[in-house]
Amino acid sequence: MLPLPDRICMRQKDILRYDQTLFRDPEVFNPTFVPEHLHHRDAQVRELAFFVRPALRGGSPRNAIFRGPPGTGKTTTARHIFAMIAEETGQVLPAYVNCRQNQSSAAVYRCIFEEIYGYAPPATGRHLDDIRAAIVARLKEKNACLLICLDDANYLITAGTYNLLLYQLLRLYEGWDGVRCAGVFAVTSDLAINLYAEADRPVQSVFHPTEVFFSPYTKAEIREILADRVRQGLYPGVMPTPLLDRIAGIAADEQDIRVGLDLIGMAVMQAEADGRRRVDAGDVAAAARTVIAPLLRTRIAGLSPGERTFLCRIAEQSLGGADMVSGAVFEAAREYLPIGKSTYHEHLNRLVKIGIVDLVPGQGRGREIQLRYDPDTVVRICRSPD
Repeated sequence: MLPLPDRICMRQKDILRYDQTLFRDPEVFNPTFVPEHLHHRDAQVRELAFFVRPALRGGSPRNAIFRGPPGTGKTTTARHIFAMIAEETGQVLPAYVNCRQNQSSAAVYRCIFEEIYGYAPPATGRHLDDIRAAIVARLKEKNACLLICLDDANYLITAGTYNLLLYQLLRLYEGWDGVRCAGVFAVTSDLAINLYAEADRPVQSVFHPTEVFFSPYTKAEIREILADRVRQGLYPGVMPTPLLDRIAGIAADEQDIRVGLDLIGMAVMQAEADGRRRVDAGDVAAAARTVIAPLLRTRIAGLSPGERTFLCRIAEQSLGGADMVSGAVFEAAREYLPIGKSTYHEHLNRLVKIGIVDLVPGQGRGREIQLRYDPDTVVRICRSPD
């Protein structure tokens, strides 16, 4: 064993000073960060570049709908394309609008104004028509057309402004001479909503979008993306490879790359707060509890009372070491729920669809039900009031 002074010196090398940080660039783990290279979205980038090309030749961009589950790169791809447009040409003025935060007509137009001018319009005292006129004036000044990304456009449907905004934006050229037809990229993570079908007939007559689908990343793709962010955002040695693999696995289970980014950021902050130079397994576990519980709570909140009771009993059976083969779970379910096989399979398929349980091949006795989440956590959330 080393002498005590040498051991103390080695220990001090692993301790982070109060004025030091493990982050090379913390913005890399922010959801709004736009990387220089988009991994595994080349096909979508090429297709969107094709949609923009007519505008670079004096025409108008084509409309598109970005559709895919959460955390599949839709927003990042849109921002990436818009950044390229802003850098390389003045013929197209891109405007990104977060419709979760901007749902009224006034809020959307103010956001567009800020995007193309670089500063916000006055908070008060400026009529909506004046803001629209200023947007048109900018387009004429630059001899450019407008390309708008309505991210989370389904929130406009809920707010009742979807059709009005699309109609006004797509027919912007009708009110002013010399203005080209604008283009719209509408984005949604709600696969139950068809953004084209939600448009009324006057809007559909000018919308004509092409759908661009964003499928979930595979585990290997998530691992590559997260590794690239770690190289950019952390100092060498901060994130051990086995723990990065663990985080990639969690994000793949959730089918959401943002979960992986959040886990890395929170785990590193925990290590930093403790004065350590490397993330350990405890940091990842603590981050997972913080990040995953809200996601699980949201999924469970969308269940019917019967589905929620059914899920709770599955978790309780898992905790008790019961037989989790589907047939055995059905027999146990009949003791506390008045359901037949049809309703049982409807409940089970619902839990599979929203990603709370998996059905895996059993030992020759049918499929086994496996929870994706800690059963204690599932039971606690199921029993907690909404």
